[in-house]
Amino acid sequence: MKTERSYPAVTVHRRGAERIQGGHPWVFDNEITSESGAPADGALCDVLSPKGRYLGTGFYNSRSKIRVRIISRNANDAFGAPFFARRVQYAWDYRKAVMGPDTACCRVIFGEADHFPGLTVDKFGDILVTQTMSLGLEKVKPLVFPLLVQAIEKDGQPIRGIYERNDGKLRELEGLEQGKGWFPLEGRPTPESTVTEIVENGIRYRVDFENGQKTGFFLDQKYNRAAAAKIAPGRRVLDCFTHTGSFGLNCKKAGAAQVVSVDVSDTAIAQARENAALNGLSVEYQTANVFDLLPTLTPGQFDYIILDPPAFTKSGKTVDSAQRGYKEINYRAMKALPRGGYLATCSCSHFMTDALFRKMLHAAARDAQVELRLVEARAQAPDHPVLWTVPETDYLKFYIFQVV
Repeated sequence: MKTERSYPAVTVHRRGAERIQGGHPWVFDNEITSESGAPADGALCDVLSPKGRYLGTGFYNSRSKIRVRIISRNANDAFGAPFFARRVQYAWDYRKAVMGPDTACCRVIFGEADHFPGLTVDKFGDILVTQTMSLGLEKVKPLVFPLLVQAIEKDGQPIRGIYERNDGKLRELEGLEQGKGWFPLEGRPTPESTVTEIVENGIRYRVDFENGQKTGFFLDQKYNRAAAAKIAPGRRVLDCFTHTGSFGLNCKKAGAAQVVSVDVSDTAIAQARENAALNGLSVEYQTANVFDLLPTLTPGQFDYIILDPPAFTKSGKTVDSAQRGYKEINYRAMKALPRGGYLATCSCSHFMTDALFRKMLHAAARDAQVELRLVEARAQAPDHPVLWTVPETDYLKFYIFQVV
């Protein structure tokens, strides 16, 4: 290095250095060859190449396999309030640019894609819901969270509170306790309710951000729901894995003749019913296991099937079994649809890559003895940006086909 550095440092082996120079922000424990200056857990440290070249600065954690999460590659950066204020403003400015006027409900911070490793922030109207999954961000959140509020309120969008959903198992891998509750904002009363109402694509939803999955509502499918709804007018729609009912509600609002929405969870079905009532939309709901339901369908009973399953794999070790699960539901849907019917299908697992997903769809179509005519190939909404140097940020695959 050419300049004196005040931070402790870790040195990585050649392959680790090459990957980091390629843009990936994670330093794994088995890539480190030496440490100097006694890096402290949750504190900043420099990352050096085998020849001592500066590669970046990030949060260190000896308890995590991801030993360092890089937040800057600029040796001149100072990591005080101005640094994090810039980062927050970059993230918010990006959302305003790509979402236009549609920022009332959006993802404001998407972890590594926004150079806030391990941090998720979703905006549901005047409530921010956060998930902090790295020790470094846990330590600086008292600085970052008020800066988020300031940036958003500067654009005339008031924030009533920040609710922390820190109940994810990933926190255990960082040596962090799980929990949830309101983050204290100085001078502001704590909101009384953990349920709020949002509007997405013109449809109202009640969001239980204390007890719902993840942060309470899946914002990444926003524009995919709108795309799926374009096919719906006059059709008989089966909405599988409906969760809060969103795909089915979009289709019904668009003019579907019939919508049957299915989920294995009684709680999800109850919430979906509530959302349908909130919008005055007539949707049929069933509590059922989709794997059991699809083989019982009469061919042609529905002419549009939507498959929005949860992630069947969260590890590279279980990709093969996940492929079998994806193939089963897609094969059954293709067999149940009439010629000329439509299939919307997706995967939200990073480990189920687009190449694997497409391979699975080809195999399912071959076994079902149908052809697939591609209508649209889509991904997550742009408020969940894909950073090309970080493959983990590219996770949602969404396809609409006509079965011919």
